[in-house]
Amino acid sequence: MLLETISQVFERDLNKLHAEISSYKNEQALWLTDKQIANSAGNLCLHLNGNLNTYIGKFLGNTGYVRDREAEFTLKHVPRTELLRKITETKEVVLTTLNSLNKIDLEKEFPERNFDNPVSVEFMLVHLATHLTYHLGQINYHRRLLDN
Repeated sequence: MLLETISQVFERDLNKLHAEISSYKNEQALWLTDKQIANSAGNLCLHLNGNLNTYIGKFLGNTGYVRDREAEFTLKHVPRTELLRKITETKEVVLTTLNSLNKIDLEKEFPERNFDNPVSVEFMLVHLATHLTYHLGQINYHRRLLDN
């Protein structure tokens, strides 16, 4: 049950991420920062792709993904078409990986430690879904503030 729900949430929110990036009227606005807005929508998009490809693709789906976290925040002016392609590819990796898991897999310890104590795969998937939603909200707000 949780796997179906979490798959639906990831699919919904990655579709929403695609829609948000597509909705910018001015492609250059994807890379703007202003006052207290430290991260551009483009960099948040790169970060979300890197995060999900690492923690779901690499650690659960054995994709061999190699993350460059620093580049997620330093790259600038990646074409919107490439951002959208990355979102589509990430969604495929996430959904394929989640589809390969079962209830027993959710109870296992997540293979990478990111917290003070070990966490289950189930915990990590919920954490990753809320992380996606958190940054998705930032991107939506960024677009409404800075895409003039």
